[in-house]
Amino acid sequence: MAKAWKFGDDIDTDAIIPGRYLVLNEPKELAEHLFEGVRPGFREKVKNGDIIVAGVNFGCGSSREHAPLAVKGAGISCVVAKSFARIFFRNAVNLGLPPVECEHVDEIDEGDQIEVKMSDGVLRDITKDRVYAIKPMPPFLREIMREGLVEYTKKRIKDSGRKV
Repeated sequence: MAKAWKFGDDIDTDAIIPGRYLVLNEPKELAEHLFEGVRPGFREKVKNGDIIVAGVNFGCGSSREHAPLAVKGAGISCVVAKSFARIFFRNAVNLGLPPVECEHVDEIDEGDQIEVKMSDGVLRDITKDRVYAIKPMPPFLREIMREGLVEYTKKRIKDSGRKV
């Protein structure tokens, strides 16, 4: 169970982590500036395991990995949105931050206690006592998220008999 933090449509990577902080590469350092320009004080309020809930096209903008890295560094357990920008989606998977698609995010309010069960394909809004279907993620993407892209790739190469 986690607190939902609600955002709108078209949240771009510069809103997630302002460009002036792209010289940072450590997740915890980036997290200190998460949503700094659009939601001052957000980082101080968010708790480990909380969930971002957003509308369409979350993570649009640049292809930098800094945005999902900052979100993950803040302890956010996943991002639930109606849809994601493709590059953000892929960067999130590669870094182990679950991007969860759900058509019913409009029904979730900020502060609702929610739970995402990827294995069951559901999002539970405990506050409202409702259950919503989430878009299933292919098993290989779930495996990449668990292992990280580098380790996943190394394992695949090793299993194929080639040298790393």
